[in-house]
Amino acid sequence: MQIEFVSPEAGLAQRTVLAIAVPEGEAASIRGGAFSAAVAASRFTGARGQVLEVTGGADRVVLVGAGKASDFDDLAAEQTAASAYAAVKLSGLETLRLAPAVDTGEFAARAALGLRLAAYRFDKYRTKEPADRKPSITSAQIVTGHAEAAAAAMPPLAALADAVVFSRDLVSEPANILYPAEFARRAKALEALGLVVEILGEDEMRALGMGSLLGVGQGSVRESQLVVLKWNGASDPAAQPVAFIGKGVCFDTGGISLKPADGMEDMKWDMGGAAAVVGLMHVLAGRKAKVNAVGILGLVENMPDGNAQRPGDVVTSMSGQTIEIINTDAEGRLVLADAVWYCQDRFKPRFMIDLATLTGAIIISLGNDYAGLFSNNDELADNLLSASKGEEEPLWRMPLPKAYDKQIDSVIADMKNTGGRPGGSITAALFIQRFVNGLPWAHLDIASTAWKKPSSVPTIPEGATGYGVRLLNRLVRDHYEERA
Repeated sequence: MQIEFVSPEAGLAQRTVLAIAVPEGEAASIRGGAFSAAVAASRFTGARGQVLEVTGGADRVVLVGAGKASDFDDLAAEQTAASAYAAVKLSGLETLRLAPAVDTGEFAARAALGLRLAAYRFDKYRTKEPADRKPSITSAQIVTGHAEAAAAAMPPLAALADAVVFSRDLVSEPANILYPAEFARRAKALEALGLVVEILGEDEMRALGMGSLLGVGQGSVRESQLVVLKWNGASDPAAQPVAFIGKGVCFDTGGISLKPADGMEDMKWDMGGAAAVVGLMHVLAGRKAKVNAVGILGLVENMPDGNAQRPGDVVTSMSGQTIEIINTDAEGRLVLADAVWYCQDRFKPRFMIDLATLTGAIIISLGNDYAGLFSNNDELADNLLSASKGEEEPLWRMPLPKAYDKQIDSVIADMKNTGGRPGGSITAALFIQRFVNGLPWAHLDIASTAWKKPSSVPTIPEGATGYGVRLLNRLVRDHYEERA
């Protein structure tokens, strides 16, 4: 979508939808025959997300609720713009002209971000879609008296939008297209932004002793990969980095512990954690963040063939710890075990954060809007919670009780890969913690948030969300980036 900032005096082009943002409680004060009559005859109050169509001096006019003026912030600006787009995207008209509720350069730029995210659509495989189902809005004008300030605020937000779209595209791809080696190739292409990208194949991982990760992928004809992305943006290239690790199970059948057929098609997005990490590295490089950062992606397929890992097998991780496989569908933690150990051993980062669509148990615990946060470090956890509120990617901190750790003790190995149904998301986090080696660490279980069907957030169309990219970018920006 083409987006420009225009002055209030700019004329209306043909085939334009005019959207006027109205603060809550101010709808009754709107003057102008058609506007006042439409408001009077409706229940439109200006509450955030409300939309009311009226007639006026454009091809179509809508009023969009912006919520309470006292609560209007960056997210409100984004969501108001996104709601306007959702209301008119199938109108048959071509241009959306938005008059924001509060006119500042920053809010205008945030409205542009909201439009970019709301207009996301993964349609590359649709060949016969009727024209009336395709969005007709291809451009937008945001009305502001502060166009220069809006343009100045836009570059880091444009970098963020690009990164979220990149992440959503990865999660949306079918598994026959996006398998581990293809995912790695797409990550490698980000060297064009200034990232340094390394790809380790199975021979390299075998030499490092990554029996935990390799065991997950041994039933697939697709070779497992470990991708390392590095961004050196700090003034000191040798400064200690921050580190992010993503679970990248490009398709998860459950392996020998086969999942039910119903809903298995959704398991193409079991690489949502890796997509979030690569999206984060994309935005850090895109906006030239003043920080040193490392992203690590453990990329595998979990398939059930004659060479697949069996329940009862014992594998040896890179750390030297042995793991008894109880359920081959508890595979993400096995991937993370070696990726987390490799990260702390090689890079000695300030902290590590892993993201994974790890457990169905977190959905039972928190529903479909909150991701679970587990951490051994209160400062890191608090910083994550703060960042999550600023980007409306909600987190809820979960406990790591030592008493539950015994659930993953094994009779024949150092540990087993699942502790049973009670506290399933907790014991999964406790498993990963055994490979942290004492470093400050957080685990984000994003099984509930990586994919929305349906979505109630106007900036997130149904499907891949890109959850984690905004949250982690805000975390780095607010707490770990060098100040000018």
